[in-house]
Amino acid sequence: MGAAAPPPAPARSLKPLQCPRRGRAPPLRSAVSSSSSSSSSSPPRPGPGPPSPPPPPPAPSQPPRRSRPGAAMETGGKMTARLMLAVGGAVLGSLQFGYNTGVINAPQKVIEDFYNRTWLYRYDEPISPANLTTLWSLSVAIFSVGGMIGSFSVGLFVNRFGRRNSMLMSNVLAFVAAVLMGFSKMAFSFEMLILGRFIIGLYSGLTTGFVPMYVGEVSPTALRGALGTFHQLGIVLGILIAQVFGLDLIMGNDSLWPLLLGFIFVPALLQCIILPFAPESPRFLLINRNEENKAKSVLKKLRGTTDVSSDLQEMKEESRQMMREKKVTIMELFRSPMYRQPILIAIVLQLSQQLSGINAVFYYSTSIFEKAGVEQPVYATIGSGVVNTAFTVVSLFVVERAGRRTLHLIGLAGMAGCAVLMTIALTLLDQMSWMSYLSIVAIFGFVAFFEIGPGPIPWFIVAELFSQGPRPAAFAVAGLSNWTSNFIVGMGFQYIAQLCDSYVFIIFTVLLVLFFIFTYFKVPETKGRTFDEIASGFRQGGASQSDKTPDEFHSLGADSQV
Repeated sequence: MGAAAPPPAPARSLKPLQCPRRGRAPPLRSAVSSSSSSSSSSPPRPGPGPPSPPPPPPAPSQPPRRSRPGAAMETGGKMTARLMLAVGGAVLGSLQFGYNTGVINAPQKVIEDFYNRTWLYRYDEPISPANLTTLWSLSVAIFSVGGMIGSFSVGLFVNRFGRRNSMLMSNVLAFVAAVLMGFSKMAFSFEMLILGRFIIGLYSGLTTGFVPMYVGEVSPTALRGALGTFHQLGIVLGILIAQVFGLDLIMGNDSLWPLLLGFIFVPALLQCIILPFAPESPRFLLINRNEENKAKSVLKKLRGTTDVSSDLQEMKEESRQMMREKKVTIMELFRSPMYRQPILIAIVLQLSQQLSGINAVFYYSTSIFEKAGVEQPVYATIGSGVVNTAFTVVSLFVVERAGRRTLHLIGLAGMAGCAVLMTIALTLLDQMSWMSYLSIVAIFGFVAFFEIGPGPIPWFIVAELFSQGPRPAAFAVAGLSNWTSNFIVGMGFQYIAQLCDSYVFIIFTVLLVLFFIFTYFKVPETKGRTFDEIASGFRQGGASQSDKTPDEFHSLGADSQV
C-alpha cells in the first residue's frame, strides 16, 4: 500500500538518538565500544600523556536518517491481518455513507411516481410539479441535514465510549432507517421514507467522524495516508453498488425499490459481526484511558511485532503535551492561535470537497447525461462510478509517494479544467450532437481528478493536523462544514441548474480555482510525520507556519520534539 518505505532501522539503535537533536555526536554505544576496543588492542600508557585521537565517527548519513521525524513509527509500517480486519470493519461504515449518497439517484422516477400515487390516494388529486420538486429535493437533502447533526455529535461519543464502540452503537440508527425506508411503500407514507433518509444521514454523519479517526489512530505512520484512503474507497464503492443495484433490471423498479433503500441492513449487520473482533484504538486506550498495558497489547497485534516501544513513546509524548494544555472545546479551536490555522485548513479542505461540484454530479448525473443526449444515461452514470472507484485505488497507491498537498492541487486543477469542458459541451450540444461524447469524457475526468485528491485527502488530513486532545472537536467542526456544504449543493443545485442552464458548472470552476490558491499557499505537507510532529509545527510557527515549504515545515517539526 502506498510508497515502499526504506528498510527500518533496528529498534535498539533508536534509543541513543532520542537525546541529541541534530546528530552531531556519534551514538553513545558506538563511542563506548570504540574506546573499549582501542584499550584492549594497545598497551596502557605509563602516566599522563596527550589524549589519544578520537575514533573515526560513523558515516555522516546514518544519524540524520535514523533521527528523521517519523522514523520511530516506521518500524511497524507493515500490513498485518489484525490491522486489515480493523480497517475493513470500520470502512463498512464508509460504504454505508456512499451507498446512501448514490442510492437515491437511479430510482428517482419510480420514487416520484410513488409520491404522486400517495398524494392522489390521500387528497384525490395529482401532486403539483412544485410540490413534487420540493418533496424530491427534501428526500435528497434531508440526508445532509442528518449528516450535519451526526457529524457535530462525534465528540459526544468517541471520548466517552471509544472509537470502536461508538461505531458499533451507531448501527442502531442504520437498522431503524432500513425498517422505515423498506416499509414506506407498504404504509403509503413518503414521510417514513424522508424520516429514514434523515436517520441514515445521522448515522453517516457520525461515520464520517468515527471511521477516519479510528483508521488514523490504528495505522502506522508509514501507511497512514494509504489506509486513510480506504475511507474514501468505501464511499465510492458504496456509490457504485448503489448505482448497479439501482438498475431497473435489479432493484431500481417499481416493485423492488423499497428493498433497494432497505439494503443498508446488510452492511450494518456485517459491521456488528466484524467489529467486536477488531481492537480499540491504542491511542484512545493510552492517552484517554491511561491503560498502557492494554494499549501495548493492541499495538503488538496491530504491528505484528513484540517491540512497540517507539509507538508507545510517541503516544506518551503526545499525552504529556496534552496534559500541558487545557481542555480543547470547539470554541477554543477558533480562539487559540495554536489551533486557528489547522482548523481553517481543515474547514477549507472539506469545503473544497463538497463545493467542487462532485455531489451535483452524483445526485443528478442521470439527468445530466439525459440533457447531454445520452440514450442510456443510467449506464453512463455507472461508468462514472467505475471511474470513481478506479481512481480512488490509484490515489491509495500514490498518496504516500506524491504527498497529500500535491495530489490535492492536481485534483483541483484537473476538476476545474473538466468543469470548463463540461460547460462548453452542454452549451454547444444543440449545434453539434457529438458534444454529448465530450460531456461524458468531461464528467469522467471530473470524477477521476476528484478521487486523486479532493475526494480522499480532506477526510484523513483532519486526523493528521491535530493531536489527540483537539482531534474530536476538530472532526466535529470539519464534519459540520462538509455536511453543510453537502446540504447546500443537494438542495440548491436543481434550482441553480434551472436558472443557469448549461453555465451552472462555471460557478464550481470559480470555486475550484479559489480552493487551488488556498491549498498552494496555506496547506503544508504531512506525509511521513507523526501526529505530534505535525502539531508541534503549528505550535511553534502559528499562523505563519503554513506559508513555509513542506521541507521547512518538516525541519521545524524535527526541532520541536519534547
